[in-house]
Amino acid sequence: MNIDFELLGKRISQRRHELGLKQCTLAEKSGISNNYLSNIENGRSIPSLETFSDICIALSITPDYLLLGTMRTDDIPQSIINNLRLCDEYSLPLIDDIINCFLKKQNKK
Repeated sequence: MNIDFELLGKRISQRRHELGLKQCTLAEKSGISNNYLSNIENGRSIPSLETFSDICIALSITPDYLLLGTMRTDDIPQSIINNLRLCDEYSLPLIDDIINCFLKKQNKK
């Protein structure tokens, strides 16, 4: 499997924005410099496994999403997945907004 580090960096940046985190905040939570994080997000630097793991933890996200763009759903209760499948196309964006709101509030704790 080849890793597209430019895409990985974009996913990190996207997730950071979704959570309303500034680059310096994520860098601090990950134990790295702001410049290094900027280089990772722009695909100019490849993070070590330890740094990558720290970023995943700081972003409350699984590595598979950042690496592949997909998240595994093994740990999501089947009832939630089933209920989401029952939602119409107009309800899903609202549900996504609610989840993002919840995650932003959770990260501020």
